[in-house]
Amino acid sequence: MNVTSVLAPIVVFAYNRPLHLQKTIESLAKNYLARQSEVFIYIDGAKNQEDEIKINEVKSYIQNYIKNQINEIDFKKINIITREKNWGLANSVIAGVSEVINIYKKIIVLEDDMISTPDFLNYMNDALNFYENENKIFSISGYTFPIDIPIDYIENVFITQRTSSWGWATWENRWKKADWQMTDYPYFIKNNTQKKQLSSIGEDLVLMLKKQHQGFVDSWAIRWIYTHFKQNAFCLYPIDSKIKNIGTDNTGAHTPNTQKFEVDLVEKPYQFVKNIEENQIIKKNMSNFFKPNFLKKIKYFFKYGHF
Repeated sequence: MNVTSVLAPIVVFAYNRPLHLQKTIESLAKNYLARQSEVFIYIDGAKNQEDEIKINEVKSYIQNYIKNQINEIDFKKINIITREKNWGLANSVIAGVSEVINIYKKIIVLEDDMISTPDFLNYMNDALNFYENENKIFSISGYTFPIDIPIDYIENVFITQRTSSWGWATWENRWKKADWQMTDYPYFIKNNTQKKQLSSIGEDLVLMLKKQHQGFVDSWAIRWIYTHFKQNAFCLYPIDSKIKNIGTDNTGAHTPNTQKFEVDLVEKPYQFVKNIEENQIIKKNMSNFFKPNFLKKIKYFFKYGHF
C-alpha cells in the first residue's frame, strides 16, 4: 500500500490530564474523517508519584475507549505508546513525530488539550495534499491566533513564518530539515541582521531561542519556528480557527492561565491558494500579538540579557 496516498495519521501527545484528553478524543471522534483515520497516542512517563496517579487514569481512559470501539468504531485504529520514564514534552514530540512520520511521510499532531471542528481533519489532509509540492510551505496549522485580518484580504487562508503547535501538520521532508541541536545558534546570536529579521516575526522569538540555548526552557516549538525562519519557509493558517486550546487553565506545562488565545470554533468552508504570498499587515499583526509590554522587557533584560 502506498502510505502517501492515504489519510495522514494523527498523533496525540498526552501526560497527566485525563479530562482534557477525553474532551480532545471525543471532539476528534466527531470529525468526518475520524473513522478512516489511524491514531497514535503517546503517554509520557511520570515525573513524580502524584503525576503517576493521573497518568494511570489517562491509560485507563484510553484502554476503555478502545474496548468500547468494538461496538461502535470511532477511528480506524488506535495505537498506544507509553513511556516508562519521563521524556518531557519536547523530547516526546520530536521522537514521536519522527517515529510516525518516517513511516507515513506526513502527520497531523495534537496535544491533549485541543478541541477541533468536525472538518478539522478534512482541512488538514486537504492542505497536506494541496501544498505537498509547494516547498516554501513547511507546516499547516489548524489553530489561528485571534489577530486582526485586513478587511480587504479575500483569501480564507494565510501564511507566516511563525508556526503554531496547537493542532498542526507537516511532511517528512520538511520535518527532517529541523536542526534540533541549533548548531548555528552561536553564529545567529552574533548576527544583528538575522536577529532583526527574526524579531520582525515576533519580538519574543530571539529571547525564546536564547532561553532554549541556555537551558531555561526545553521547547521543540521554538526550534520548529527557527527551522521555518532559517529555511525561509512558512506555516499555513485558516482565517477561522479549527482548533480551540482548553489547556490555558494552568494545567499545561507551557501555557499560563490566560484568555488571550480564546477563539470561537465555527465550521466554515475553506479554499487553498497556489503560490500564496505572505500578507505584510497580517505578519505585523501576528508580531504585535506576541509583543511584550514595557515591564516585561525590563524584566527579561535583567534576567536574560535581552530586550
